[in-house]
This record gives sequence, C-alpha cells and structure tokens, in this order.
Amino acid sequence: MLHHQGTRTLHTRRLTLRRFVEEDARQMFDGWACDERVTRFLTWTPHDSPQLTAALLKDWCAAYENPSTYNWAIEWDGRLIGNISVVQTSDRSEWAELGYCLGHAYWNQGLMTEAVRAVLGYLFEEVGCHRIGLSHAVRNPASGRVARKCGMTYEGTRRALFRAASGEFLDIAEYGMLRAEWDAAGASE
Repeated sequence: MLHHQGTRTLHTRRLTLRRFVEEDARQMFDGWACDERVTRFLTWTPHDSPQLTAALLKDWCAAYENPSTYNWAIEWDGRLIGNISVVQTSDRSEWAELGYCLGHAYWNQGLMTEAVRAVLGYLFEEVGCHRIGLSHAVRNPASGRVARKCGMTYEGTRRALFRAASGEFLDIAEYGMLRAEWDAAGASE
C-alpha cells in the first residue's frame, strides 16, 4: 500500500515545487494555461479568461485536504512556470502516473527534467511507489526526452489512445520506472 503524504514542498538546485495557492491564478493563466502551444496535446483547451484559471485553482487547493493529492506548482526564481502532478494512482499495485505542463518560455532548459526527478524521488522514497509511469503524445517528443533523461524506460506506443481537447486521437508513448531501477541508478543520492 502507498503511504500517502500529500503535496509536500520539494526543492531542487533551481526549483521549488510547492502547493498551489489561489493567488497563483494570474501567473498560471499568463504563464501556460492560456497558451495553445502548451495545451495542444492535453485534454483541456487553453483557458480564455483568468477567471477560468482561478476557478480551477480553487478546486485544486480544496483537493489538498486529501493526502493522496499530489499537485505541485513549479517555481523558478520566484516565478510560477508550470505544474507537475500525479494524475492517477493504484494503492493496491503501488504505482503512480505523472502529468505536467511547462510555460513555453521555459522549454528546453532542463527544468521539467529537474522537476520530474524530484517528484520521482519523493514518490519512490516517501510515498512508497513500486512503479511510476509517464505518458505523452508521440507528436510531443520533448516529453519523451524528459522521461529518458530521468532514467525511465520506453515501454511502447498505444495507437489512437487519447483524444486531445481538439478532438484528434493521438498515439501515446509510455515510459515507466521501477523502484529497483531508481535505487540501482543511485538516483536518490
């Protein structure tokens, strides 16, 4: 069984991963929630108003009362630049699936790789996950690079598995990592 501890603040060399607060709505809207480049492979369309983002954050903040909620705001130099969350778990099988968004201005700087590594460490070492997965649209190869840089293994592609907000069916590449692989890589050091 997983030992749920909720969204705790995590620190990396450059980033702080923390709980969202309702006051983050404007930065989230401006930073990525309204940007089609960020959302085009996701289940939701770009937000058309800061009020929509504020309503979403209100729900996210209320969800923190549940210790099985893992949803981090990613901060860099005091700026909110993205989010990373656990989108699905299985207590019985001790696995979690990650999802994330990063503002376009922060792509290709290794920031999401750094955030994913921090969350992998937390979920393996503190929550007790046996396996962690990450899936992405094949047409978004940058997410595959993040997974590989974190030591995750490509496990296959599922054809037309996912319907994006645009209505288009997308092929999804799947990656995974086992706790034993995390430990063997010395990733926790």
